[in-house]
Amino acid sequence: MEMLQILRADGEYNSKLEPNLRVEDLRRMYRQMLTVRRFNERMLLLQRQGRIGFFIESNGQEACQIGSAMPLTQADWVYGGYRDPGISLMRGVPLKLLVDQLMGNSDDPNKGRQMGVHWGYKDWNIVSLSSPVACRLSQAVGTAYAAKIKKDNMVCLTSFGDGATSQGEFHSAMNFAGVFKVPVIFFCENNQYAISLPMRRQTASENIAVKADAYGFEGVLVDGNDVLAVYMATKAAVDKARSGGGATLIEAVTYRIGGHSSSDDPTKYRNSEELELWKSRDPIKRFRVYLMKKGLLTSQEDRKVQDEVDSELVATIKASEKVPHPTLLSMFTDVYAEMPWHIKEEADELMQEGR
Repeated sequence: MEMLQILRADGEYNSKLEPNLRVEDLRRMYRQMLTVRRFNERMLLLQRQGRIGFFIESNGQEACQIGSAMPLTQADWVYGGYRDPGISLMRGVPLKLLVDQLMGNSDDPNKGRQMGVHWGYKDWNIVSLSSPVACRLSQAVGTAYAAKIKKDNMVCLTSFGDGATSQGEFHSAMNFAGVFKVPVIFFCENNQYAISLPMRRQTASENIAVKADAYGFEGVLVDGNDVLAVYMATKAAVDKARSGGGATLIEAVTYRIGGHSSSDDPTKYRNSEELELWKSRDPIKRFRVYLMKKGLLTSQEDRKVQDEVDSELVATIKASEKVPHPTLLSMFTDVYAEMPWHIKEEADELMQEGR
């Protein structure tokens, strides 16, 4: 299977395959990729300082997040992963809400009830994810099937790692999507490791994209560090799904530069030579070179954008840290439309104890 690539690691590009994107869209994509990178770096530092409890970074996977979110409309639904803050940003979620979620403060829409990096934002059709690997695939298929029944002109995108393809729910979701031709995009961010298990131990198939053949729909292999290729592959899948063409499995080949989480030490299971090889394929660096070659970005403009992103992050962190924790009484809210009598008694008892 041939891999779709527009931008090479050195920033050279195939002009015949370039997408027709506006200059402002290209600049927005670059800024958001930078924001994701800086966000990852800052949040890991906060975790090490004890200012947040847990974090899962996605350095090296920025092109997957930004490129896959770009073709979606606000009416579409997303079942993303914990390594996808960029999808939320591209859909318009304010940066502060991402930081609020990690801090679990009272401005967090979930009031700190969710584990860190388990993004979920109702106003932007981003469904809160669950920790069990691959469960969101069948949920996404169910949402897409409901849309088809209701004749809603929307599609559903679900992102997941290579490790999820070894779970039963991956196969159940793929099979259902193929049989009922639902408008769903399966977006696999193959970052080469399922925590410590390398890709070569994950499957005997030549790649993950080829698995779509068994379920009767298209599989696409794409360079996951090439934001333009990711955009092109996802846009084609979105357009096909929206016009009644059914599902697509996209495998974006990328690499997880950091550990699996803030609790992981990747030096225990991979070597420095492999890491350096993938760092040379950095998605942000190649996109920056591309924009400069096209005359769409200068070194001065690049420095300004980086400074603006850094300043925004610093200001956002300061603002979020000033927000108080949710009150104890918040544990009784958002469960019932009308609080039943026995829950109200418990809430009143807590109020009395607090006095």
